[in-house]
Amino acid sequence: MRFEGLTVRDLRSLKGIRQIAFVQVVREEEAIAAAEAGMDMIGTAFIPERAHIANAVKGAHFQYGLPWGKHASATEALRDAMAAMQAGAQSIYCAMSPATIEVLAHEGVPVISHVGLVPPKATWTGGYRAVGKSLDQALQIWQDVRDFENAGAFAVEMEVIPAKLAAEMTRRTQMLTISLGSGAACDVQYLFSADLLGENRGHIPRHAKTYRNFAAERNRLQLERVAAYREYIADVTSGAFPDAAHMVEIDDRILNEFLDQAG
Repeated sequence: MRFEGLTVRDLRSLKGIRQIAFVQVVREEEAIAAAEAGMDMIGTAFIPERAHIANAVKGAHFQYGLPWGKHASATEALRDAMAAMQAGAQSIYCAMSPATIEVLAHEGVPVISHVGLVPPKATWTGGYRAVGKSLDQALQIWQDVRDFENAGAFAVEMEVIPAKLAAEMTRRTQMLTISLGSGAACDVQYLFSADLLGENRGHIPRHAKTYRNFAAERNRLQLERVAAYREYIADVTSGAFPDAAHMVEIDDRILNEFLDQAG
């Protein structure tokens, strides 16, 4: 575990003081760039190919997320959460139940919970759409928030909840509220790097803001790859590659002696 950047205590002290910027990444270079830019919080999934990223990031609060569906019990989740903390995380995202959150929190793991549109559970709330527009849904979200707070979570991601509803809940909970499409009154603003950098070629969520067009750049690079491969094939076919610059020479005397002895 490391304590560079904002600790959980630091983050909690910022509630109601200033907005916190949070980005979810998938590559080490994205995490490093986000930290260099001054990002407060950086997160990614705790999967083997990303387990090294936390220690490559300096100066930011790093969060590992437990993949939903990987853990069949609170004990399994706790074991993975502790491994993630050992790998350099300062907090853990977990979309499991308050009962599981309580087990993690009891052992001192700082946990971020999730309410509203929780993608792996979206069938319960009507699919990939805003949650909380009806009274029943609003009350259920508020009950979930209280349950997670009582379980010991220090923060809750609020995904695609009406902004005014999220604002009222933010005022009523001691947890940090993390907005993914839930308005400006939450304590933390959260985006996925792929949306922020414009890497998606298909649907862009309404709540996302795109600051660059990496998809176009990737398309350009793909065309350049194809062109380079075609040029290489043409050079191989014509004999233009390899030429003298790409080959190692041998002294003619040594070559002749080799031929004499090789028979």
